[in-house]
Amino acid sequence: MKRRIPLRKRLLVRLLFVSALIAVCSVAATAWLAVTTTTSALKEEQGQDLAADNSILARLSGYAATHSDWSGVRGTVRELAARTGRRIALTTADRTLVADSAPRGTPLPPRAAAAVDPLRTDTYTETGAQLSGIDPRVVGPYRLPAKERVTLDALAARRTRCYERHGLRSTVVRTASGRPVVSTPDGSDPASYGAEACEDGELNTPTPTERTALATLTDLARPCLRQAGVDVGGPLFLTFDPSGKDPFDGRYLLAKYAERGDGATERAVQHCVLTARRTQLEPYVAPVADLFLGIGDQNPSRFDMSPANKAKVVGAAGLVLAVTVAVTAVVAMRLVRPLRALTAAAQQPPELHVRVPVTTRDETGILAEAFNDLTERRKRLEAQRKAMVSDIAHELRSPLTNIRGWLEVVRDGVVDPDPALLASLHDESLVLQRIIDDLQDLAAADAGTLRLHREPLRAGDLLDQVAAAHRVAADAAGVALRTGADPAVWLDADPVRMRQALGNLVSNALRHTPADGTVTLEARRDGDDVVLTVADTGAGIAAEDLPHVFDRFWRAEKSRSRRTGGSGLGLPIVRHLLAAHGGSAEAASEPGAGAVFTLLLPAAERPADAG
Repeated sequence: MKRRIPLRKRLLVRLLFVSALIAVCSVAATAWLAVTTTTSALKEEQGQDLAADNSILARLSGYAATHSDWSGVRGTVRELAARTGRRIALTTADRTLVADSAPRGTPLPPRAAAAVDPLRTDTYTETGAQLSGIDPRVVGPYRLPAKERVTLDALAARRTRCYERHGLRSTVVRTASGRPVVSTPDGSDPASYGAEACEDGELNTPTPTERTALATLTDLARPCLRQAGVDVGGPLFLTFDPSGKDPFDGRYLLAKYAERGDGATERAVQHCVLTARRTQLEPYVAPVADLFLGIGDQNPSRFDMSPANKAKVVGAAGLVLAVTVAVTAVVAMRLVRPLRALTAAAQQPPELHVRVPVTTRDETGILAEAFNDLTERRKRLEAQRKAMVSDIAHELRSPLTNIRGWLEVVRDGVVDPDPALLASLHDESLVLQRIIDDLQDLAAADAGTLRLHREPLRAGDLLDQVAAAHRVAADAAGVALRTGADPAVWLDADPVRMRQALGNLVSNALRHTPADGTVTLEARRDGDDVVLTVADTGAGIAAEDLPHVFDRFWRAEKSRSRRTGGSGLGLPIVRHLLAAHGGSAEAASEPGAGAVFTLLLPAAERPADAG
């Protein structure tokens, strides 16, 4: 029976309550902060968009990297101001105005937002970041003329085709200097594709323009290196990186000093090369300028968050977090505690049959009760299995012992194998055969390999055949065996299996019906079903035993006598045979008034050729 859980105890209701409580706390805290914060502060926070500021700095740094002065920057400043809604102003180091998006005479903000210096700040390599180093867009004397670009483009196209012949995808990206770079999008190593032949070295070799610029860079770096005690005379060989990311900064050292692994020497070379490169590129970039950013035409009052407002924000966030953690922890512990008990009980050895305490009336409590019920059923089934094994062993041992004993006596010549002895041995073999057949049928039913050979079958004929097969046993027991069936009742079934099922019921009834009793087989139509009943006038089945009569290994009579004892498999086999036919088996009884076993099967229409 399904147990009804009080509404307030249901897991869903409690989870909804916790979610609603957290939502209420969050909404209340947010509303409180919104009310206590001024409108001008909100507008200021919206105006100070870090991403927009970084994009402005990156754009202006790119302009400075590609122009030798700021003479044409006003159009760029106005375009950026219109797009971002910010006031943008550029000044020299002595506050001389270079360009301003605000009307003339508008005072500058008190502090500069950043310095635009592409020789010392890289805003291009990583979006939104300001890295120390030279902006890769500053190329100066390394910019390739059209003729060298055409030559390098042809080499890049040749390498791309070579990669394609080896099954390697590649792309060509042009750097700021105009040099094409062939790369694999997924970072694949050409060597793993057998494309070593494509790495001819021509594409990565410096062009005449680059060699000239490198020679100038070497001359600029030599005095610094000599002062640092590094230069020993002769030409300097700087490592060249064709990727264009930052090909000539201090990371690319003199080859012979890099190989020494001398940290001080490496740092000195880096410093000298970087200083020389800045000197070389300085004529090609705009002078250093200070960047001022404001709020634009909206012009609200500047707002700096006060310590009191900061305390409010931190306090509200901490309170909501504390309430959320506390409520969640309490609910989680209450929910997890019974689940841990179930887990611990399930991990115990099965033979211990551990139960769990039922401490709640919600879904976890019902789960604990179901677990305990399952434990009880498993315990009962285990006891039945052990009893069945003992019973089957006894049933097999008795006939085997008799057969062995008589065969040894005959072998020793003590008695002669007369017909009576052979008949006794045959009876014992039939007992063994019956037990083995029962076990085989039950195993086939469990494995789902129980085969049926259905055919139209008259219910009356089926009952007559079963009664005829058990007539001798009934007469020997002094029990009357009667049948009654509607001749119009037909069913589609396997006649052998149905005789087996009814035979098990009749055999069971004969064992439990005293002399002068009656066993009755009947068949009738009930709508779309056929109802077969086997009723006896025996002692009946106790009420506490009735729910278990179709359980495997179970017997109401615990004795192993040949009259009432059995293997405990007959009725389970009946249930499986009916299930295979799409039917069901039921039992009803009152102590002292006998028992009635009912089989329910789908009805079938009478065949056209039936007599």
